[in-house]
Amino acid sequence: MPNYHVKLSRTAEKELARLPLQIQERVINAIDLLSENPRRIGSKKLHGSLQAYRFRIGDYRIIYEINDKAKVVDIAYIRHRREAYD
Repeated sequence: MPNYHVKLSRTAEKELARLPLQIQERVINAIDLLSENPRRIGSKKLHGSLQAYRFRIGDYRIIYEINDKAKVVDIAYIRHRREAYD
C-alpha cells in the first residue's frame, strides 16, 4: 500500500505521454516505487535545493519534491538526462 500520494505536474504528464511505451512502463513502475518510499536507494538529493530529489531510470530522470507532512511526492518533470538539469 502506498505511503505517499504522487502528484504529477502538467509538464510531467505531457513529458510522460511523449516517451516511448517501453520507457513509459519503466517510469510508471518507478513512480509506484516512489509512492512507497520516496527516499529509496537510487534517489539522490539535488544540490542547491532543500527538497528536490532525482530518481534515475536509465537515461531518464524523475525530478521531484517530497512533502513529508502531507505525505505527497510532487513530480516536477520527467526528462532525458541531458535535459534534466537545465
